[in-house]
Amino acid sequence: MDEKQALDAFAALSQETRLRIVRLLVTAGPEGLPAGAIGEAMDGATSSRISFHLSHLEHAGLVVSRREGRSIIYSAALPVLSGLVAFLMRDCCQGHPEVCAPAVAALSSCC
Repeated sequence: MDEKQALDAFAALSQETRLRIVRLLVTAGPEGLPAGAIGEAMDGATSSRISFHLSHLEHAGLVVSRREGRSIIYSAALPVLSGLVAFLMRDCCQGHPEVCAPAVAALSSCC
């Protein structure tokens, strides 16, 4: 991930509803959720508002969509999210692995 991609991702995540949507989709896993279920989880937000946020997230590469029948299913782009974390951690050690050990341990124990 380059700096521009990271900035786009962080800009998309800097809005509360979009951050909540990404967290919901990470929890949902690869099977994802239909837009209606996402709207319900976001305190019944209107479909146009959810569509706006999903479009923004998809444009930033954080969410992917697929059609299943008449529904559009959204899921978190896990490789991109992992790339975002890797972007943040890339230079943390600067030749001193002991500096990053707590961060790496926290990442590996979180899931």
